[in-house]
Amino acid sequence: MRPLLIDMREHGTLTSSLASAIGAQVGSIELRRFPDEETYLRYESSPKNRDVVLLCSMDRPDARFLPLLFAADTAKELGATSVGLVSPYLPYMRQDRRFHPGEAVTSACFARAIGRNVDWLVTVDPHLHRRKDLSEIFEIPACAVHIGPAIAAWLRESVSRPVLIGPDAESEQWVSAVAREASAPYLIMEKRRYGDRDVEVTGPDFKKWKDHTPVLLDDIVSTGQTMVETIGQLARSGMREPVCIAIHGVFAADAYRRLLEAGASRIVTSNTIPQESNAIDVTDFLASAIEAFT
Repeated sequence: MRPLLIDMREHGTLTSSLASAIGAQVGSIELRRFPDEETYLRYESSPKNRDVVLLCSMDRPDARFLPLLFAADTAKELGATSVGLVSPYLPYMRQDRRFHPGEAVTSACFARAIGRNVDWLVTVDPHLHRRKDLSEIFEIPACAVHIGPAIAAWLRESVSRPVLIGPDAESEQWVSAVAREASAPYLIMEKRRYGDRDVEVTGPDFKKWKDHTPVLLDDIVSTGQTMVETIGQLARSGMREPVCIAIHGVFAADAYRRLLEAGASRIVTSNTIPQESNAIDVTDFLASAIEAFT
């Protein structure tokens, strides 16, 4: 029997393309909130004796997490053979150690909560920070796919003479990999973060790169402050208006508008989170990973 794919939010064309790629039926649920903001959930497609795949990208995670747990638990109660989670954007990966006494190590808390409710996990380029692999925090089988080749392909087709710019030393490993695949040079900035929206960025001399198109590349854009600061530095150095690329376009508050106003010539993201900036498709990467579990 074909897997049952349940879209826990509106993922747009990703839902249909993923269902086609893995040979799944797109199932139906009724999901709504009561006036007191509690969640109502009902399966309109029976999960009995089916491998259920829950598709749920979790930007704004606190509002999405409880409905996800209800969907996973109910699918098992109703007789699902297995329940897997495809979360193209996986949150809560940054807080991976206790910096001050009494802090919650939320990446570990989050991983345990997911692991108690689903059988496997697939995600795209999670922000593991000081971790090397999802297996360090998840006890269930968990696969992270990497879409650097798709970013490089988009660059080759869309940007003339790019020079890639990474936001900090932590980004160098994957920015350099994309640069190699795109046959492009790259630079790495230095970043100091003083608060959620207080970021200082410094970088190399850009003079030798004035005949290139700067491409700011990061895994997540949330407040956008790092990119805004970098765009300002590029402008002061006489560089062209940059292309801003992120795997996951979270765009908290007015981040998207601020990037455009700062001078971004274009903002490009993958479709891990539905946004108007989506230009890089992750379907094939996800499908290859899912096939190992269904």
